[in-house]
Amino acid sequence: MTRAQQTISIALLLSSLYLAVFLEIVSLPEKIQTEIIPVIPFWALVSFGSYLLFKLGLGVFTFNDVPEAYKELMAEIQEARTDLRAKGVDVGED
Repeated sequence: MTRAQQTISIALLLSSLYLAVFLEIVSLPEKIQTEIIPVIPFWALVSFGSYLLFKLGLGVFTFNDVPEAYKELMAEIQEARTDLRAKGVDVGED
């Protein structure tokens, strides 16, 4: 099963469970049914947005902490320049 199929399956399962509880097919105590169940989609949306903002912030915070990737990228650029010069392409200065 691919990751997309797995994600769609989980989303359908969770939405089916939510609808079953929201439409009172599965009964829960009255306080939960009237006060908690209706706000679950908003809570999920806010939680997902918070998670994405955290991941974005962490990515920005740790952006310069990958010296190995920098060295690898610079080596690939130098290799590409050498290859292009060998083929007669002007690539500018180093």
